[in-house]
Amino acid sequence: MKGTLSPFLGNLTFLQLLDLSGLRELSGPIPSQLGKLSHLTNIFLNINQLNGSLPSSLMGLHKLKKLHLSQNSLYGTLTNSVFQPLTSILELDLSENQFSGTIPSSIVNKILLTKLSIQYNQLSGKIPYNIGKLKSLTHLLLSSNRIVGNIPDSIGKLSQLEDLSLDQNKITGSIPFSIGRLVSLQYLDLSNNKLTGVLPNSLGNLSKIVHIRLENNMITGRLPSSLGQLSTLHRMIFSRNRFFGQIPTSFGNLKSLIELDLSRNQLVSPIPRQLIKLKDLLYVLDLSYNPLTLVKIPSWLSKFRLSYLMLAQTGIQGELPQFFDMSSSLIYLDLSSNELTGKLPTWIGNMSELWYLNVSRNKFYSTIPKEFKKLLQISDLDLHSNKFSGPLDFIFDKIAHKSQGLGYYEAIDVSNNMFTGPIDKNIGNKRAMKRISSLILSNNPLGGQIPKSIGYLTRLRVLAMAHNYLSGSIPRKVINLNNLQVFDVLRNKLSGEIPGHKGNFPLSAFLGNYGLCGVPLSACNKYRRF
Repeated sequence: MKGTLSPFLGNLTFLQLLDLSGLRELSGPIPSQLGKLSHLTNIFLNINQLNGSLPSSLMGLHKLKKLHLSQNSLYGTLTNSVFQPLTSILELDLSENQFSGTIPSSIVNKILLTKLSIQYNQLSGKIPYNIGKLKSLTHLLLSSNRIVGNIPDSIGKLSQLEDLSLDQNKITGSIPFSIGRLVSLQYLDLSNNKLTGVLPNSLGNLSKIVHIRLENNMITGRLPSSLGQLSTLHRMIFSRNRFFGQIPTSFGNLKSLIELDLSRNQLVSPIPRQLIKLKDLLYVLDLSYNPLTLVKIPSWLSKFRLSYLMLAQTGIQGELPQFFDMSSSLIYLDLSSNELTGKLPTWIGNMSELWYLNVSRNKFYSTIPKEFKKLLQISDLDLHSNKFSGPLDFIFDKIAHKSQGLGYYEAIDVSNNMFTGPIDKNIGNKRAMKRISSLILSNNPLGGQIPKSIGYLTRLRVLAMAHNYLSGSIPRKVINLNNLQVFDVLRNKLSGEIPGHKGNFPLSAFLGNYGLCGVPLSACNKYRRF
């Protein structure tokens, strides 16, 4: 449905429900005539392209209980007069618009309000200090604005609150102790702010908490052991803070925990063995980018049924522990930026569910074992910056299931190794390569020519083959792939005229090939011999 809202809707005197949500192409302003519909209890105009400001006449709808205007292009300042008359309002959703100004202080008088969502706007100022008056509130969503100041202590009075999302703002100060009184809270997101101080012990009182996100703040201090009392915690994410301390042993009491993300902090060893109590339900474990200096991956991790394991830059050394041989549940493994060495083991082929593997920036060497072809589901492979050698055939020849749509590569990065070529001339005909969007082969002594069959990889957006000792000409079909955005053949031995192409590739992508000429390099001399 396209078009604008007719002002004659205001003639539907007894209308109680107006739902034109999700039409997506409904545009124009909200007609002020809707303010004549005194019987309206519910307005749903969300997920459209409505613009303009909120008509003041809407605020005369004293029976209005639900007003949903999210995902439009509405703008203007939210003043006290906007909300003052809405005495019966239960749900107010203005998220994903362009509203500005401060959060009106009159909002705290809407004591029946259960949901307040003004996230993804341009609000500034502070959270009202007496926000605790909204004792019926179950959802307070103010994410992605420009809110400053502290989290009010009165927030602890919101005993019905289930979702508190204040992330992506400029909130300062410490997390108030009163937050531990939110006994109904299931989701807490304070990430990407400027919070300081330590985590209050009162967080341990949040017995129904499902998800905590505190990443990317300036929180310091040790994690309180009282967090172990969060008996039904299902997800905890503390990414990118500045914690200084250890993971508390009490985390082992989080018996319902399915995701634990403490990445990008300043946590140090040891990882408490008490976490083994979480082995049956823990689904995601991310401790990446912490100065843990693990040296060895704890052997007791072999008892977990993890699907996601991220230990990037945690100080791991030595060879891959063989207990990964039994980790058939893993679908996502990131061990990048460590000191791992040795060969890629043959048992890697037993990790049958793996679809993402990143062991880049380590010290692995040797060829790729033939068993690699058994990784039927892998779609994202990152081996860059190691010392792998030999041919790439076992990577490109990996089996893919056409009928099940599994095992097709989306991205491969094997750059900065010692792989040798030439590149298989039929690479573009390999079934596993048909859906690839990024192929990075740079800085390997591959030699040979650029296979013309790469021109069949129609989804390719990134093709990087710099410093690969490639010779011959650039195939016209390859450089003219419709979706190609990045093409880099810097420092090879290519020759001939660069084929005419639609892509806006920089000069630097072709430099270091002394036999090449043509746009964007200098023009070809018709007497020049290549």
